[in-house]
Amino acid sequence: MEYTQLGRTGLSVGRIVLGTMNFGSETDEAGSHAIMDAALAAGVNFFDTANIYGRDGHKGLTEEILGRWFAQGGGRRDKVVLATKLYGNMTNDGRAWYETSWPNHEKLSALNIRREVEASLRRLNTDHIDIYQFHHVDRATPWEEIWQAVDVLIRQGKVLYAASSNFAGWHLAQANEAAARRGMVGLVSEQCLYNLAERRAEMDVVPAAQAYGLGVIPWSPLHQGLLGGALRKEREGGGSRSSAGRSARGLADPVMRAKVEAYEDLVAKHGLEPGEVALAWLLTRPGVTGPIVGPRTAAHLESALRAAELTLSAELLDGLDEIFPGPGPSPEAFAW
Repeated sequence: MEYTQLGRTGLSVGRIVLGTMNFGSETDEAGSHAIMDAALAAGVNFFDTANIYGRDGHKGLTEEILGRWFAQGGGRRDKVVLATKLYGNMTNDGRAWYETSWPNHEKLSALNIRREVEASLRRLNTDHIDIYQFHHVDRATPWEEIWQAVDVLIRQGKVLYAASSNFAGWHLAQANEAAARRGMVGLVSEQCLYNLAERRAEMDVVPAAQAYGLGVIPWSPLHQGLLGGALRKEREGGGSRSSAGRSARGLADPVMRAKVEAYEDLVAKHGLEPGEVALAWLLTRPGVTGPIVGPRTAAHLESALRAAELTLSAELLDGLDEIFPGPGPSPEAFAW
């Protein structure tokens, strides 16, 4: 496993990030533990989760699964850079994470930050969270309040770094300028939707992250299966991931479907697998620390690890840009 520093920090992390969103919902506990064991054995040291991950009526289940894995010992917790998130409503009454239930059980108030970090620590069976991430922008809570709450957690040793997910470029600037006024490090990474089929992050999120020294951690690197051989799987009668969400919407669009067909043909010409190429492409992008992969099986993890070893030729990279052109550098991409 190749390692790199997370943004401007001294923290060394692997270039493949283990996402755990499927643990407890798609993958049972034994399978989840096996995947984490395999990841650690392969040198993957950056694990990402969130307080809301689990299943209906049991938000927090994924953190509990990680906590029981850490409890097995063997240096598991010490070897892992652990990242979790807060924002969504955590009331376990059957509502979705984004549906409002009891007040103050969501978003980024000082009260909820305190409540949720304590709850995550209990579920994760640990005394600290390495990277505590804001899962979404809270437009109602001032940054002065958020940073004051984080500062307390850092001083208590419960959190080491703060980070963001799903922020626009100007949110990154706003957050880090507010942190600088308090003499704090501020955000150290940003998780954003970024892949070959969705490159809008290159317009402002990636440049802002680079300017402020944040690591960029792309989520949904295969665009929910669209870039993982969706058309081939469709022909073979498989690929449940390709039949819903962003992938299904992409295949229903004639223009995008034609791009995916050209993509799969190009990758096949080079004797490579589509999903592995999509991951390897992200590793070539400026500012990217490493993509989050969310394996449901050990085989999915093995594929992601192979991607980290790929070297894409200039010819292949040029071909990918022709099929999926990026927006170009900002502000020229949207101005003169």
